[in-house]
Formats: sequence, structure tokens, C-alpha cells
Amino acid sequence: MEPAPSAWDLPSAHAADASGIVGIGADLQPGTLLAAYRRGLFPMPLRRRKLAWWSPDPRGVIPLDGLRVSRSLRRSCARYEVRVDTAFDAVVAGCADPRRPHGWIDPSIVEAYEGLHDLGWAHSVEAWTPEGELAGGLYGVAVGGLFAGESMFHTRPDASKVALVGLVERLVDGGATLLDVQWTTEHLRSLGAVDISREQYLERLAVALERPL
Repeated sequence: MEPAPSAWDLPSAHAADASGIVGIGADLQPGTLLAAYRRGLFPMPLRRRKLAWWSPDPRGVIPLDGLRVSRSLRRSCARYEVRVDTAFDAVVAGCADPRRPHGWIDPSIVEAYEGLHDLGWAHSVEAWTPEGELAGGLYGVAVGGLFAGESMFHTRPDASKVALVGLVERLVDGGATLLDVQWTTEHLRSLGAVDISREQYLERLAVALERPL
């Protein structure tokens, strides 16, 4: 089955809008990436050419007490097993599948986040079938009480949503305070994502960074 589009992939409406770009260039070394997240930035290629650093205004977040879990999604949660960090490379590969529309994850991004995972900063949350098949998942970066979601994918119905439910449950249990989804989409808004201003985001980020990892 061809992987479905990610809720966190850059929407085409934003692809031509560079108003959220605050820098061009630099590298994807771990220190650079972590410094960027601590300042409210994230990397994404600009039209598949230059590396750009983004700080959208407004910024999409999912309030940890505001995730919308429908009755049908709750039933789907019972059909999958949620695991953490057991298939990080496979999740990133699923998110980076070149057949996906509006995909932006190139080999340099894959290598950078696999490096962050090896260092303990990047994590995957996965939805597995009872037969042991990876059905979907998401990955992102955890710094203090921040989880910065990067991308998600699924090959089975609702699998990425189930991974998101599992992520939020674990963030709440761990005392996190901020789930960043970069931009809101219609799909993410249906799950509870909201837009906040850049100023509000940076204020919430400062609080989140004070939390223990």
C-alpha cells in the first residue's frame, strides 16, 4: 500500500509562503539542531533546494489537555500496540517515502535525525498490528518539556493517529508541557491542534525548556 500523506508534512499552501523563514543555510549537526529547537526554530528545505530555518507565525500546537479522541479512534487504539523507539529508522523511512505528496525529508534530514536519535534526543512512537507489522508512526525531538513533532505516516487506517494518542499520553505522564506540530492542517485541527502566535509559542517554549528531559 502506498503511504498516505503526513499530517505534519508541509502543506502546499505553505510551500510558496516563505514568511516563516528566519534563516538560510548552516548545517544539521546535533548542536545546531538542538540550539535551533531551543530558540523555536526547525529546519526544512526550501522548495527542495536550500536548507531553511522556520519559525511560523502563527505556530501550530496540540494542547496536551485538548487532544480530540473520537469514539472510532478509541476503537482503533485497541487494534494496535503502541511502542516507543523500537523502529526509529523505519518510521523516518516511512515519513521520507518519495511517493508521498509534498514530501520534504531528503537524505540529509534522515541522516541528521538518525544521529539525534542515536544521541537520545529524537524519538519515534509507533503503532504495530497484532501480527507484528509496523502500521504507522511519528517522530520528533524532545528537549526538556518540549516535543517537536516532525512527521508522521501510516499504511493502515488510523495508525498515525493512534501513535499520536500514545505520544500525548506519554508526554502527559512525563510532565511535558508543549507539543509543537509546526503548522495546523485541517486534519490536525480535527485532532485538537490550534494556532498560537509566535510570541505565545516562545513564551510556552521557555516554560517547557525549564522542565527536566
